[in-house]
Amino acid sequence: MTGAVSDTTSENASATPRTRKSVGEVIEVAGLPIFLVILIAFFMLHPQTQDLFAARPNLINILGNQSVTGLVAVAMVIPLVSGYFDLSVAAIAGLANVAIASAMVDHGLSTPLAILVGVGVGLAAGALNAFLVAGLRLNGFIATLGTFTLLSGVLQWYTKGTSIFGVPRGFANWGSLTWLGIPRPFYLLIVVAAIVWYALMHTPNGRQLEAIGSNENAARLVGISVDRLVALSFLGSALVASIAGALLTSRQGGADPTVATNYLFPALAAVFLGATTIRPGRYNVWGTIIGIFTLAVAINGFTFLGAEAWVQNAFNGLALVLAVAVSTLMGRQRERKAKRLLMDTDDVPPAPEPTSGPGEAAAKATPSHA
Repeated sequence: MTGAVSDTTSENASATPRTRKSVGEVIEVAGLPIFLVILIAFFMLHPQTQDLFAARPNLINILGNQSVTGLVAVAMVIPLVSGYFDLSVAAIAGLANVAIASAMVDHGLSTPLAILVGVGVGLAAGALNAFLVAGLRLNGFIATLGTFTLLSGVLQWYTKGTSIFGVPRGFANWGSLTWLGIPRPFYLLIVVAAIVWYALMHTPNGRQLEAIGSNENAARLVGISVDRLVALSFLGSALVASIAGALLTSRQGGADPTVATNYLFPALAAVFLGATTIRPGRYNVWGTIIGIFTLAVAINGFTFLGAEAWVQNAFNGLALVLAVAVSTLMGRQRERKAKRLLMDTDDVPPAPEPTSGPGEAAAKATPSHA
């Protein structure tokens, strides 16, 4: 009876810390979504912005315009899960953008074939990244920064700095039309994000990518094909970036060799913001989507409040710095908690062995002569 009482007491004592921890985790997980809701409510209620911000055309504009940025950011998440940066995603989107527009306008290809050409060119750029990072084992940050610069130069050379216009009207209209009152590009973003999320979270390769991101050396020791999976992550990133390029072609009605690269830093800021929510401390798809629209809503609302053009770049830069700082501090806090938990575990005396039955007791008492 006494043992039962003590067990119950210990369970009650241990339940309280777990409850407190779960509340803290809920706040940590939902912090950015709550902030997004507060932003939306503020701009909808503020006298200077409520009429413009809450207008249906403005909301449609936010959802549609951020779809390309969202796809670029989702593309960036895939290799980041394994611990590797891909800074070339925006340039790959630009490459696919120019390739699709050129295939349609300059070479007269049909829309499906032109999109296949754009995706193929984007995958070729992803294969280059895969070779540099997974094959030659170069630093991912430096290698993809070099690829970003290289592709930007190639686009300037191929287009001679001029835009390409004249894609078929049906394809050009697709990016500006709505379905059930919601822009079609937003549906595309959600579908691609859901596929990437499922692939990363619910497939063996996705879980192995997370294991690589946690500890690459340990992943190699347990037999995970690190180089192959890292290469696949860069190919997957290039595929999603190429889809972003196709959508950009549709929304622009053509291609501009300089536009796509402007999506890099907003996407990067959203990725790091996303790492502070949903799955704090880990790069994740849905947190990134929330980060994209948090930045978009804030900039849109500040514009209606009369903010000047430089505010957008300043806000994106500040958000990136704050997101990195918050992610780093949260990671350090989790490490300290883990160390304290290990120390507490070491201090706990080992549990007594369960009472053996008669047969088990006899077996343990019998000496082994093997």
